[in-house]
Amino acid sequence: MQKILLYYKFTPIKDPETLKLWQKTLCDSLNLRGRILVSRHGINGTVGGEMDDLKKYIKATKQFEGFKKTVFKWSEGGREDFPRMSVKHRRELVGFKASDDEYDVDDKGIIGGGTHIKPKQLHELVEKYGDDVVFFDGRNAHEASIGKFKGAVVPNTNTSRDFISELESDKYDDIKDKKVITYCTGGIRCEVISSMMKKRGFKDVYQIDGGIVKYGEAYKDDGLWEGSLRVFDDRMTVEFSDRAKTIGECVHCQGKTSNYENCAWVACNDLVLICENCKADESRLFHTDNCRNKAKIGATA
Repeated sequence: MQKILLYYKFTPIKDPETLKLWQKTLCDSLNLRGRILVSRHGINGTVGGEMDDLKKYIKATKQFEGFKKTVFKWSEGGREDFPRMSVKHRRELVGFKASDDEYDVDDKGIIGGGTHIKPKQLHELVEKYGDDVVFFDGRNAHEASIGKFKGAVVPNTNTSRDFISELESDKYDDIKDKKVITYCTGGIRCEVISSMMKKRGFKDVYQIDGGIVKYGEAYKDDGLWEGSLRVFDDRMTVEFSDRAKTIGECVHCQGKTSNYENCAWVACNDLVLICENCKADESRLFHTDNCRNKAKIGATA
């Protein structure tokens, strides 16, 4: 049986290059595939393979002093959902393009981040404070288009690099005194975002332990989440149950869909929602009419 592991751990790393080489050797020895990033702030990985090999990977990784308390999350899928095993050293685990002094970590994680809460505690918070609780999506807008927490604030972001300017705008001044729950796929992005928010005047910031993945394990589609979850491997999307609501809309006919396609105009290549019916029409494999017209001009040039 195969599975996929998702995990991250913020902890100071003295020699990221050595950590990178060790992780690549370990994964290759266990015939795993996936993506791992390492930096001076820690590690972030998604790997797929046989269950027994993944358990060996967990045991070996936890032997590293800073990774002993790493939380590993299981997901459906396997080795074939990834083209190769990639381990890279990056300046940031998440590409916010933040300055070196934007945030830092110690052996407990991000310094000055939001309060961690379990899925059950999230429900208790909402039940107690009602409209004074605001969900804040820590992902990119296209991810939120197919799934989000009900009533969530979705920032206008195409990439993680857009978050700092968003938070420094005045768009969210009206929620800075409320209880803000930021969330993302597995939890890593909102670790950093919660710290950024607190530095910019958000008074009471929370984040969900394990992100949407852990919430979905606990409540599936019977809680405050609705829709599908965008994931970054060959699966593209996952649902927590067969009762998942479809909330995404096709860019052409506005029909309900969770199907992503890259715009057929290579110069655009944006990932957009195109339903199966429109996908069958080759002329509609483009993001917009403008993209289609420019592709035609390029083909005849």
